[in-house]
Amino acid sequence: MTKGHVAVIDIGKTNAKLALVRLSDLSEIEVVTRPNTVLPGPPYPHFDVEGHWAFILNGLSHFQAEFGVGAITITTHGASGALIAADGSLAAPILDYEHKGPEDCASAYDAIRPPFSETGSPRLSMGLNLGAQLHWQFTTDPGLSDRTAHIVTYPQFWAHRLTGVLATDVTSLGCHSDLWNPHEARFSSLPEALGIAGKIAPPRKPGDILGPITSEVARRTGLPPATPVHCGIHDSNASLLSHLVARRPPFSVVSTGTWMIAMAVGGNPVTLDPARDTLVNVNAFGDAVPSARFMGGRERDLVLDGSAVEPDETDLLDVLTQGRMLLPAVVSETGPFAGSKARWVEGEPPLGSGQRSAATDFYLALVTAHCLDLIGHEGPVVVEGPFARNTAYLTMLAVASSAPVVPMDSTTGTSQGAALLAAARDTEQRPAEQHPPPDERTHILFSKYAHQWNARLSMA
Repeated sequence: MTKGHVAVIDIGKTNAKLALVRLSDLSEIEVVTRPNTVLPGPPYPHFDVEGHWAFILNGLSHFQAEFGVGAITITTHGASGALIAADGSLAAPILDYEHKGPEDCASAYDAIRPPFSETGSPRLSMGLNLGAQLHWQFTTDPGLSDRTAHIVTYPQFWAHRLTGVLATDVTSLGCHSDLWNPHEARFSSLPEALGIAGKIAPPRKPGDILGPITSEVARRTGLPPATPVHCGIHDSNASLLSHLVARRPPFSVVSTGTWMIAMAVGGNPVTLDPARDTLVNVNAFGDAVPSARFMGGRERDLVLDGSAVEPDETDLLDVLTQGRMLLPAVVSETGPFAGSKARWVEGEPPLGSGQRSAATDFYLALVTAHCLDLIGHEGPVVVEGPFARNTAYLTMLAVASSAPVVPMDSTTGTSQGAALLAAARDTEQRPAEQHPPPDERTHILFSKYAHQWNARLSMA
């Protein structure tokens, strides 16, 4: 096990981050970020991997010079993979999963994709199923299959650049890719149907050490040549990992950011409904985890349009007493209310007002509570990521879910979990405190609002 500091490469859908985590207590010493800007093409919208690579190398060099780096771990968003040529370069750019190109081949793909009962993976729009991306890329570029020697999932693209070793990981394969059977911990029937069974890299556990950094990475960063690189993990499962280690079930974790992903551990048995964007994730130990999600961070950005204002007590009371509420769904392509069109009730608060921010955060908390119901949630709700600092969201979530809510105070909710891949067993995690519940009068107002919101949904 690594001692000292671990550098966590964290590529989220909105931002790329590099965090340095002290392993003795999983505290973040420094975090640097850059926007995850999508390049328009050609040949299609794709991720700026060369820009990220320069950012990563510069950040690693800085961390090494200032603090020393004992290991590197990686976490990224899901629904992405890389096609690697025989010489180790990209055979094609890494497709942005929000590109709608794969929908052009939807009927042909649907004819070969495995059922939900095999994969726990719902059929999603755009390129949110990695299998659909691969099918579209090989269909529209006939020479691509010959140029592709290997296929890796996204965390392992970065691991490959750091070490030269090829792998996939079970959490990324288990992230609605259609490529994995979480019930039997093996590939699904899809790789054979796509003709890629011989190209897709072998699955590894996220904590496996793939190897030391290459001599070129050592030269460019100043890191010791023997610096180990761990395989890597899907970001919401990074958020879950520290709680799997530290908590007794039942509990749920809500990983927040562009995506809000709710994961239930040890909850009530439920039958997942793929039409509600519920799915089976795979945790760092290879176990199936009932999950539900929606694009909460993206929805907040769209509603507030860059004019977020911290609501004060007067704003909160105004929204609660007047019943101003937003009904789903702002992003209608995904989530438990996919296909629904968002609308305001009792008047739309003006842009740039605290009331608009409060109503939006209440909306996000109520959709989160609905997601928790769908996956059989029991016990406390742990909130990771930026919404762990959002008082309006946390209070409404606690009331609507009738559960203790425990916000985590890390800057990047995924970095501590990803750092655990390299941590010693005696690592101490700082205890987290429950979000304080509202007083009785305020609780009644929040509860009435949540009841009215749900009642309006049932009438829609």
